[in-house]
Amino acid sequence: MSPDPVPNAFARHNHRRCRIDAMQQARAHCRAAGLRLTPVRARVLELLLENHRALGAYELLQRLNAEGLGSQPPTVYRALDFLGRQGLVHKVERLNAFTACCQTDPGHEPMFLICEECHRVAETPLERLMPEIDRDARALGFRVKQHVVEVLGRCGDCQGGSGR
Repeated sequence: MSPDPVPNAFARHNHRRCRIDAMQQARAHCRAAGLRLTPVRARVLELLLENHRALGAYELLQRLNAEGLGSQPPTVYRALDFLGRQGLVHKVERLNAFTACCQTDPGHEPMFLICEECHRVAETPLERLMPEIDRDARALGFRVKQHVVEVLGRCGDCQGGSGR
């Protein structure tokens, strides 16, 4: 059976609850793994959870600097590296930016729907497409190591429709 899409940037949802739940899950994950979710790491994740937009490292650094949490690039890159290794954030290659992970399954492979206008990013499970991708790759003699699927378009709000 195909996994259901997770609550995302383009769907109506209780975004406050979404942010709170994601931070609670991140704290619980770090606690269970014996890791520290430092104030800088936590704030970077909070910034990425604010509005489901992908943010670049320098945009994050500007926000951290304004809040007195760091002014040097290594500060944000170390936080992003930690959060990425823990599966709490993903890099969106198309935008050279980062987005908070919306799934709780460790090791999942997401597909990203990216609004080219507002840069909101929705994460949805890629599992239902992976067999076809793998089959086509095998037919070409290619062995898939990792799936990275990013779909560019316009969200309902940016089309003038009813989004969130």
